[in-house]
Amino acid sequence: MSKPEKVEGIVLIPGPTQAYLNDRQQIAYNGHRETLVKWLARMGKDPEKLDGYAHHTAKNYASILDKFYRWAWEHRPGYTTDLDHDDADEYLRELVLADDEYSSSHLHNVKLALKAYFRFRDDCDEWECDLSIRSSSGVSQPKDYLSMEERKSLREAVLEYGTVPAYASLEPEERAEWKLFLGRRFGKPVDEVSPDDWKRANGFKYPSIVHASLDAGLRPIEVGRARTYWVDVDNAALRIPEEDSSKNEENWTVSLRRETAEYLARWLEEREMYEKYDDTDRLWLTRHGNPYGASSLRYMLDSVCEIAGIDRDISWYAIRHSTGTYMSREEGLAAAQSQLRHKRAKTTMKYDQAPVEDRRDALDRMG
Repeated sequence: MSKPEKVEGIVLIPGPTQAYLNDRQQIAYNGHRETLVKWLARMGKDPEKLDGYAHHTAKNYASILDKFYRWAWEHRPGYTTDLDHDDADEYLRELVLADDEYSSSHLHNVKLALKAYFRFRDDCDEWECDLSIRSSSGVSQPKDYLSMEERKSLREAVLEYGTVPAYASLEPEERAEWKLFLGRRFGKPVDEVSPDDWKRANGFKYPSIVHASLDAGLRPIEVGRARTYWVDVDNAALRIPEEDSSKNEENWTVSLRRETAEYLARWLEEREMYEKYDDTDRLWLTRHGNPYGASSLRYMLDSVCEIAGIDRDISWYAIRHSTGTYMSREEGLAAAQSQLRHKRAKTTMKYDQAPVEDRRDALDRMG
């Protein structure tokens, strides 16, 4: 029997995996693993600085990810290297619930390896782990989510984000200062800044992004992928076709508040004024004409949180987690699964975390 092939001193296809795959799948997996292992060893720690993990760390992560693949093939079933955030959530949850079989140290390494995998994938958003790993087995409510008061504050604060004073209310000297500001903001000469730029600065792009995300629990990658034809203003809904769906294989209809539908309608009308949208049906683009991603959304969220007086560090996924938490509490897990577009009911179960007070009140009502 030939020795297993290694790259960077790391076995590409361990024995259990080789036994699972047919000859063609082994060839495909070998190529994928070679690319992954080289990335871990040469740039995985900090891709921008081409700083790789230490050998023992790269070897450990490669082993963890190999087991992750095998788990996925048994659950799907079938061979693939295209795994998603739901797969990572469910895999880590199973390990955490495995009756103290795994130490908290190992579970932490699994979490880090999975985060590395999604950084390796250039077609995926960064994975935000929403399970708290404790020294004893068990999982908690998604650790990063917004309270109802914070959700309301974000809705109100984004109406102030990026706005400028009314053109007619400014004195000539003040108007000149704001023209400098708007010229820098929109990348145009000061003498070309017009009253229309004041309207543009006070538009509905940002409110439509934040309100739609609060309603639909949009992932960062979904904000970037969103298309104009998703928006059904009349029925206050987002209709996401199968081919656009981030992690699913069916069409989704997601409910929106009437207020959100109004902001989207205003944005769609305003959007027609901007040249950068002429040749695209993307619903939102950054000021540089790129689709939104985790970093650009994080910058916006930090700024809106500052206006809202939310003095803590939260991620864009906090919006999604809060939508799931409160939807499951108000309407049940089935409604939360549909609103968040989960293909597996197990994924939604992490939001079934009714507080002790709510459960006590329910017992009182039950008698």
